[in-house]
Amino acid sequence: SSNSSSSRQYHEIGTVVSVVQVVATSVPKGCFVVSVAGVCRFRLKHLHQDPLHLLGDVEQLDGLRGEALADRGDDDEKLPEFLDQCRDLFLAVLGPSNGSDRRIRVVKQMLDTLSTSRLVDVIGGVVKTSVEERQQILETVELKPRMALVLSLVRRQLEAMKAPGAVALRDGDRSGRATPNSAAPRRGGTLDRLIHSDSGEIEELEQRLKDAKLPEMALRAAAKEMKRLKRMPSVHPEHSVLRNYLELLADMPWSRSSQDHLDIDTARQQLNADHYGLEKAKKRVLEYLAVRKLKSSLRGPILCFVGPPGVGKTSVARSIATSIGRSFHRISLGGVSDEADIRGHRRTYIGSMPGRIISGLRSAGVNNPVFLLDEVDKLTTASIRGDPAAALLEVLDSEQNNSFTDHYLTVPFDLSQVLFIATANTTASIPSALKDRMEVIRISGYNVDEKLHIAERHLVPKQLKEHGIGAGHLIIPRSAMSVVVSNYTREAGVRSLERKIGAVCRAIALELAEEKPIKSAAEQSSYAHTTDGVVGAVLVDAALVSDSSLAAAHSSPMLADGPQLAQPIVVTPDMLEQLLGPREYQREVREQLVTPGVAMGLAWTAAGGELLFVEAISMPGRGKISVTGNLGEVMKESASLALSWIRAHAHLYHLPECVEGTDLMQGRDVHIHFPAGATGKDGPSAGITILTVLISLFSGRCVRSDTAMTGEVALRGRVLAVGGIKEKVLAAHTAGVRRVILPAQNEKDVQEISEDIKRSMQFFFVTTIPEALQAAFEGGFQVRSKL
Repeated sequence: SSNSSSSRQYHEIGTVVSVVQVVATSVPKGCFVVSVAGVCRFRLKHLHQDPLHLLGDVEQLDGLRGEALADRGDDDEKLPEFLDQCRDLFLAVLGPSNGSDRRIRVVKQMLDTLSTSRLVDVIGGVVKTSVEERQQILETVELKPRMALVLSLVRRQLEAMKAPGAVALRDGDRSGRATPNSAAPRRGGTLDRLIHSDSGEIEELEQRLKDAKLPEMALRAAAKEMKRLKRMPSVHPEHSVLRNYLELLADMPWSRSSQDHLDIDTARQQLNADHYGLEKAKKRVLEYLAVRKLKSSLRGPILCFVGPPGVGKTSVARSIATSIGRSFHRISLGGVSDEADIRGHRRTYIGSMPGRIISGLRSAGVNNPVFLLDEVDKLTTASIRGDPAAALLEVLDSEQNNSFTDHYLTVPFDLSQVLFIATANTTASIPSALKDRMEVIRISGYNVDEKLHIAERHLVPKQLKEHGIGAGHLIIPRSAMSVVVSNYTREAGVRSLERKIGAVCRAIALELAEEKPIKSAAEQSSYAHTTDGVVGAVLVDAALVSDSSLAAAHSSPMLADGPQLAQPIVVTPDMLEQLLGPREYQREVREQLVTPGVAMGLAWTAAGGELLFVEAISMPGRGKISVTGNLGEVMKESASLALSWIRAHAHLYHLPECVEGTDLMQGRDVHIHFPAGATGKDGPSAGITILTVLISLFSGRCVRSDTAMTGEVALRGRVLAVGGIKEKVLAAHTAGVRRVILPAQNEKDVQEISEDIKRSMQFFFVTTIPEALQAAFEGGFQVRSKL
């Protein structure tokens, strides 16, 4: 019958249990770990299947815990003898076992407190047996046969332990596949191999810790955790945690360091070969090497390169590591919002790991690498996960980082020999306390000439190699490259320029692959000989683009299986629209200012400097001023301040329709506009430009067309210093402006500009507004005597 068939699927004798705890597991999800406690034996008599469950009729076979139900067979006079033998043999088994096992300590305490039946069951549960043997103990209800069975199992394990070369089996092994004869250990068996393998790995780890030359505090921590690891079974959940921690201690470069290359000339050549310009950054590195050469115990400086994207901040850090012979490791901090990313997680958490600083040192393998903390200005603000910027304070403080403590490592590590280099686009978003710990080196954008040199030495050869085009088969004249720089890119760096050069190479490669007819260099020779240079594998004079050079270029390999060219390809400015599309940008250039109320200012942006035109008109009205052009509050305040100063001093500047005692704005409105309204503008540096525009509007005189200006103005008539001078001067030079009015306090900033640009321009350093007006207008601007 179905009932008898289903009954045969189960044992006749079972155990009634009570559920103690139910815990959901995270891996795998949807599973539970159930802890139960045995109550009594039962016999299964009949099974019944209802619509939802399988039910059974059972019979209780022994007493519940705490009941006074007598053990069956307790009146047998031989029971005490069996009990004494079982107890003695079991204690002998426990003798050589691991005394730290909590289960064994509990069993020793229960030997004298449990009833006879309970004691036999406990011993049967602890002794090494198979699943079938445990079921046999469970089904032996009568006490005396059960004791005899358990006694034989205890004797078997004791004999196995005394056998020569035997390996003590673990009490916790519950494989369930043992046979009555399998309890005797077999040499070379699977269990032996696992035990010896784990032991060998621990010994290897212990030797690695000895070779690591740990400091005293780390050595004490390692000894303590190694002692715990040796006592802990490999199946214990904390075993892998302890092992990972000890492996980290062994892998950390406590005493391993690389030898610095202190040859200053070699380092200078390396830096110059890798980067064009960046003199301040190169000088600072050479200064560090010079002092390091004189004093070997110098702590590493903490530098912060600040500049627009694409100017080479990250690459110069890698070049510094190469020049001094150190390992390089980069840590990207953009978007980091958890303090544990810097300091690490505490080992009490599941899945804990060390922070990025300690992990980076482990990867570098030495204790004095060059660490690049990229995008340090992109760290997120404090949250419930802590403040990562505050966690960096200890890392970047040369007075504290000699004992940096990671939450996972828990022992101090010396970071004083690490050369930290941070990069940022701006210092505005860096907390002041963090910025105070770094030496800020500003890397400004490149001018057109510098970009051409960078394209010559780095970008074009790199793109030719990446696109499989041989050197000499593609020639980009300097004038064509200047068009790419001016009309297809608008950035302070060279990242977009590299992409555009790559686009040119891809377009040429496509035509070569399709074997389309390409205009040869011979057909373009009239153009090639009129250019001032070319950009290819190298920049050369136009005279070098001759028949002999073209023949040499033809003889060099280009594509292994591709078409061969009769002449190299010369990219002309006219071809750029075909290769790159219409020109994307039209930079502001110098214009002839023929209308009063217009002047040229200079602005700083994240992409470099820009020429900024300011316009103003006057109309009948009620004395109101309107300012448009997507301006910020600071710039609007600058316009209001400039107008207030002019109204207070209008009688000194011979302004028409203005006599002393009358208001300049009486009966009129003024509208000031900044073109390119889609671009946001803010800052005080347009103050002198706005004031000059208003003076030009009210006086009817035009501002000089070859003059641009920048500076903040104050109500007392002073011209105050502003930032971004180098970028602004480069923008004026690119636009053809040769006269620039700057605050006198910014004269020091002009020293950063190349001598070629300074020789081609005229600078006017002014302290007061009248001095600025004298330089802005043709023939100066006369001021009426106050007398």
